[in-house]
Amino acid sequence: MKIEKNKMVKIHYTLKDESGVVIDSSLDKEALEYLHGVGMLIPGMERELEGKSTGDKFSAVIEPKDGYGEYNPQYVVQVPRDRFDTEQISVGQKFQAETPAGPMLVTVTEITSDSVTIDSNHELAGKKLFFDVEVVDVRDATAEETAPYEFS
Repeated sequence: MKIEKNKMVKIHYTLKDESGVVIDSSLDKEALEYLHGVGMLIPGMERELEGKSTGDKFSAVIEPKDGYGEYNPQYVVQVPRDRFDTEQISVGQKFQAETPAGPMLVTVTEITSDSVTIDSNHELAGKKLFFDVEVVDVRDATAEETAPYEFS
């Protein structure tokens, strides 16, 4: 059975950066299961998986535009320090911020006595991604599995 829209797919993957450092892997865990064609994976990975079958193994290089997007400097902002409820803020800290577009995960990148710089880019934005993938299983999705993605 080939991977196409509305198939349930299980994969094992290893994600590395440009220097070969492993960022994430499912190899010592349960395989990642997802519904294909509804945006559950980054666009470049969905395209790479399209048409593959159980047992297929491949490597893929995903460009930033097909992964987590290009890095956008406009997503880095300075916020007055007094807008934070806590004194315990540290560089690298992640938290959810309320924005006009809804909740967003941000990372603290710099702290001064007057301001806190936060970055709302995804941590992999602007990065080329290197995947090794094995298709573990492909099956028809049930009506229950596809129901949340059907639009009238």
